[in-house]
Amino acid sequence: MSFNPVSIRGAAAIIFLLFGSLYAAAQHNTRQYVVPTDSLVRQNLAEWQGLKFGLLMHWGPYSQWGVVESWSLCPEDEGWCERRGPYAGDWHGYKKAYDQLPATFYPLRFAPEQWAAAAQQAGMRYVVFTTKHHDGFCMFDTKQTDYKITDPQCAFSKNPKADVTLEIFNAFRAQGFKVGAYFSKPDWHSTDFWWPYFPPKDRNINYDLKKYPERYKQFKEFTFRQLEELCTNYGRLDLLWLDGAWVRPARTINREESWQRGIPEGQDADMPRIAAMARKRQPGIMVVDRWIPGEYENYLTPEQGIPPAPLGVPWETCMTMGDSWSYIFNENYKSPRRLIHTLCDVVSKGGNLLLNIAPGPDGAWDPAAYERLRAIGNWMTVNGEAIYGTTTPLNGVFQRDNFAFTQKGKDWYAIYLAKEGETQMPDEIRLSSLHLPEGARVELLGTPGTVSWIIAGDDTVLQTPQTARQYPPCDYAWVFKVRI
Repeated sequence: MSFNPVSIRGAAAIIFLLFGSLYAAAQHNTRQYVVPTDSLVRQNLAEWQGLKFGLLMHWGPYSQWGVVESWSLCPEDEGWCERRGPYAGDWHGYKKAYDQLPATFYPLRFAPEQWAAAAQQAGMRYVVFTTKHHDGFCMFDTKQTDYKITDPQCAFSKNPKADVTLEIFNAFRAQGFKVGAYFSKPDWHSTDFWWPYFPPKDRNINYDLKKYPERYKQFKEFTFRQLEELCTNYGRLDLLWLDGAWVRPARTINREESWQRGIPEGQDADMPRIAAMARKRQPGIMVVDRWIPGEYENYLTPEQGIPPAPLGVPWETCMTMGDSWSYIFNENYKSPRRLIHTLCDVVSKGGNLLLNIAPGPDGAWDPAAYERLRAIGNWMTVNGEAIYGTTTPLNGVFQRDNFAFTQKGKDWYAIYLAKEGETQMPDEIRLSSLHLPEGARVELLGTPGTVSWIIAGDDTVLQTPQTARQYPPCDYAWVFKVRI
């Protein structure tokens, strides 16, 4: 069974508006950021900050319907929870049909080595994969539930690559990537989270935690055991990326936020125990308990947006390459120019970009995703030194006009963000209100020789080399390197 192809871009727009408030949340979390005390975690975090560009993948049996991941199960009256298709009018019928999706999930074209090679060529340096989303379906071989890709009831279970998490992690490690596991703390399939005795009313547990404390205690143990499996059986892990922030300590609940008003006190995951276990089995692993400030949010994760200024702490924008986190039919992918400019914007403000690509039900990426990655890779081949290992400039000027700036050591980079349709470099490029010091050497990355420059009033004017005017070194953005 399958749904007719439908667009969920309206829902994506609503989600974007919802998380637009994340800027304020990020600033709030910045004030409460806790520097890790573990030296190995700090070292891992510093290395991660230098990587700048990573890959996120949302994937599961829900890709067969082309619907938003998990959220159509949530009985909340929100746009991103809207159900579609033949079961839309009956939540129980919809849930039953959704739970049966693994029986027809057979991604025959699953080839993680191809993904890893394309991501590596694009300049990505770390990967985060959804081992389990809120619907509770496990894309790894857990022993805690049979709702998993390796269970005999799943069509793909007999395939030699059935444990897709293991295959993905191994493929990306072979390309030198840091590896992270996305894991949802809430689990809407677990009978200890959504107890079938009661109908669920929202994203939270559907029973009185004070009345049935043992049931939630069992759920916390279930969560711990699954994370223990990931930290024990899947090779080196550099990152636990934990989603579902409504599972959180009572002291962190903000009742002024609409999505937090219904969170029951005590609906937490026991992060001290989880982090201790994870770092015993994976020394130096970063833990990102998203949107919950404190010692278990090793970096901040603004979603589908970029802060207007540097946050002053480690952070990462997670963003979709298209409109949706999960696979949808006829996806609308962002242009190469927009993606490259987004990367430059994020990096100039001291962040990393985690770009999401959603595999389809057959286990393949859309050809358009590969096209975008090749375009980004071509640009990074020329200009990667202006991205990797850089910081926000020490003089505090991270953007001005259509420039983004980065710095590495004493060198800094002025990234000219070409306008839409601008394919030829102008004869002169003006750095407004910026004076280069006497003796500074300017280069255009991808072009031999040096760039002449003069001071004109309050500005510096760069003279574009003749060869670059005729044959720009790359598309979409041009990088001037300034050696002091």
